[in-house]
Amino acid sequence: MDLQYPIGRVDVPEIVDMTHIHRWIEDMQRTPSHLREAVQGLSQSQLDTPYRPGGWTVRQVIHHLPDSHAQAYLNFRLGLAQSRPEARSAPINAWASMPDSLAGEIEPSLALFNGLQARWVLLLKTLSRSDFDRTIHFPNQGDRSLATLLAIYAWHGKHHVKHITALRDRMGW
Repeated sequence: MDLQYPIGRVDVPEIVDMTHIHRWIEDMQRTPSHLREAVQGLSQSQLDTPYRPGGWTVRQVIHHLPDSHAQAYLNFRLGLAQSRPEARSAPINAWASMPDSLAGEIEPSLALFNGLQARWVLLLKTLSRSDFDRTIHFPNQGDRSLATLLAIYAWHGKHHVKHITALRDRMGW
């Protein structure tokens, strides 16, 4: 298993249909409970174990998810409210190195991630197919559709949950 990409890299089809979109929305809805299940019962020392050599700790991954998804959610909303807005990128490594990410209790981040995903899903379920074709401009990656952003963040949550569950499996936790 590739420890960095245990579910593979994100793969967005060239042609996105509503079946893809509905599946990604379901993934977004399920991921918070999967994350909570993945960390259930972990000790403080287990939370401070990197999921792979050179990788973040489980605690950092947990804090990273709401940080990253909050930035993406705001970019997504900008994409709905404005024509081709400029996206802001999250400085994820800097955020993961901050004291709250290194040592903070995980419950606030689990709750934040749950609420954030629920709010995003609420929005997603109201959108038309054409809404997902709207674009956001990323300075380093060019224009991306909202469908692509949804695909990336549906994958992103599952990707990090798998980091944790794969570590638990390897360690016998």
